[in-house]
Amino acid sequence: MTTLTDELKASTTARSWIDEVGDTPLLRLDRINRDVPHVKLYAKAEWANPGGSVKARPALAMIEEGERSGALTSGQTILDASSGNTGIALAMVGAAKGYPVTICLPANADAVCRRTLSAYGADIVLTDPMEASDGAIKQAQDLYDRHPDRYFYPNQYDNPANWRAHYRTTAAEIWRQTDGRVTHFVSGLGTSGTFVGTGRRLRELNPTVGLISVQPDGPLHGLEGLKHMPTAIVPGIYDETLADANLEISTEEAYAVVKRLAREEGILSGFSSGANLAGALRVAHEVDNGVIVTVFCDGGQRYLEAPIWTDGAELE
Repeated sequence: MTTLTDELKASTTARSWIDEVGDTPLLRLDRINRDVPHVKLYAKAEWANPGGSVKARPALAMIEEGERSGALTSGQTILDASSGNTGIALAMVGAAKGYPVTICLPANADAVCRRTLSAYGADIVLTDPMEASDGAIKQAQDLYDRHPDRYFYPNQYDNPANWRAHYRTTAAEIWRQTDGRVTHFVSGLGTSGTFVGTGRRLRELNPTVGLISVQPDGPLHGLEGLKHMPTAIVPGIYDETLADANLEISTEEAYAVVKRLAREEGILSGFSSGANLAGALRVAHEVDNGVIVTVFCDGGQRYLEAPIWTDGAELE
């Protein structure tokens, strides 16, 4: 009698979930940019990663680099600051590898994020909501400074393994999926790992590719995961010389694009994805032709309690 275990062992498709990180679909967006038909617009569907976001890539890379270097050893706790998705990804990888995880998180992080972290067994240290991710960074650094032997602190904002994950995987996937036709890459700045890593590699593959970064238009915004660089703690991995242009996107513009994306393309995305797409649409209206690729950092299910979906208000 063949058991399920026997079938799984014999199957060529049975893989560890860790093997499923990356190689996400590239979505063609036809309706939302129908007024600029000379431009092809695409987005990487990063919610297809385990854990549901782009942050699975750097989280796995940082932990595995810690293991390779000996900085992360059995008995240590993984510690980092996060506004949401990286914390979830680190908690997920930590659980899979047998490490306890502590995440410093702004107290105004959404309830789904907090429940997800708890589901993976992570300890949560809530920080001042008015300081956003910067307050969480300060708290994580303080905990590490006081107990350096207890914690492995990957420090996603300063860790080169963050951007290298995108250099090795995200850029290579975009190049392959567009048959090398990508002309512009548009991505938001949070840790800046996605933009820096993907942008550096694409620029090596095609020195003429346009690299456009996106950030909120002010320090007080509703775009979780993105930083207003002039007023925030600037990540150590950020390369301010890389972008050909930097676009500032308002919360309202990003929210409006999220709503359009759901109703015109049937795609429910998170708000940082809306900011990325808003930036890509601006670029599409400014170029004569091209193949523009952006990143949908996560899906929208986690954010369905946000006012744009619950208060009945229409954003124009």
